Amino acid sequence: MPLPPQLTPEQRAAALAKGAEARRARAEVKERLKTGSMPLSELLTQAEKDEIIGRMKVLSVIESLPGIGKIKARRIMEDIGIAETRRVQGLGAVQRRRLLEETERH
Repeated sequence: MPLPPQLTPEQRAAALAKGAEARRARAEVKERLKTGSMPLSELLTQAEKDEIIGRMKVLSVIESLPGIGKIKARRIMEDIGIAETRRVQGLGAVQRRRLLEETERH
């Protein structure tokens, strides 16, 4: 297994800052979903343009929706046929539509 590339201290600091910013942005999006200030349809639309949102795992997004916990989120994904490791940007049009339908029912 190859070793990761050697980074200069400046490159390492920049990478750490970029990672921290991405985590902060994802946490903010999940909080907006939880409070209901952002509908899932808006998140799916933004994911097409925003790389940070597009790289979020579908499971964590669904778990952030009000009234849906870990068990229900997994059941929804299983019913639709979405793998637990799938990211938002990797969803197909049919999966997006079915996801919106399923989450609106709960």
